[in-house]
Amino acid sequence: MQKAKDFSGFVENDRLHIASAGIDPKVLINNTTYPIKTVEREDDDNEIVLDKFETENTLVRRPEAIEYSYDKLESVISQHRATLRKSVAMKAIHAYAPTADTTDTPVIHTSGLATAGRKRLTFADILALKERFDDADIPLTDRYIVLHPKHVTDLLLQDTELFKNLTNIKDGKPFQFAGFGFYSFAQMPVYSVKDGALTKVAFNAVKPANAQFASVAFYAGEVMKADGEIYMYSKEDDPGERATIVGFDKRFVALPIRGKGIGAIVSALTE
Repeated sequence: MQKAKDFSGFVENDRLHIASAGIDPKVLINNTTYPIKTVEREDDDNEIVLDKFETENTLVRRPEAIEYSYDKLESVISQHRATLRKSVAMKAIHAYAPTADTTDTPVIHTSGLATAGRKRLTFADILALKERFDDADIPLTDRYIVLHPKHVTDLLLQDTELFKNLTNIKDGKPFQFAGFGFYSFAQMPVYSVKDGALTKVAFNAVKPANAQFASVAFYAGEVMKADGEIYMYSKEDDPGERATIVGFDKRFVALPIRGKGIGAIVSALTE
């Protein structure tokens, strides 16, 4: 999440106005024709409403809070914040995952040995995704892959020493392989596979029987995040409940900026 462009400073009233960039300007080499052509870049002003994340209220009874040796209310508040962070990260990585395999949003299948109805991820698969990013003219720096934990296992089984280096984060920066920095997250998006076609399953939707998990790659300059308000509701010393009741709201959104520079490696089904 720290690698994405942060547009939080442009949020007003839990809404974000972001201009979608036009085409890149042409570069002229050894030009002899003047004046150089002037082209106006047309940007669309898109208003994005930040998603609203809400936690269910938690009740902390005063007799229990007194009885425990730790601050139960503070523990509950910390738990709410951690749950919100996880939910936000799940929504973001799902948004960064491509909806389809295109030139600008490559999606490939794993090609390794069969295990439990799927094919394992290999280093060759990562190299294949690298080539697809290269073909799409995605900058060579600031590329990252977020691996599903089972894909982490696949790479460990293939080459323990190499993967040990990949996960060696120093000064907040992950080790690079094939131009990608590596992270891992458990709650990754899934794709349904039917007749060879891939469809990204909607966020929080029921997972189809034929769905397979994916690892997601992105170029940091093509994905964004924006934080809005976070607010804690509290009702202290409720006389009826003999308790304090707390709950949280958080506004947040994460999206690809132009629909390019994102990719995925989906676990292939075995026959």
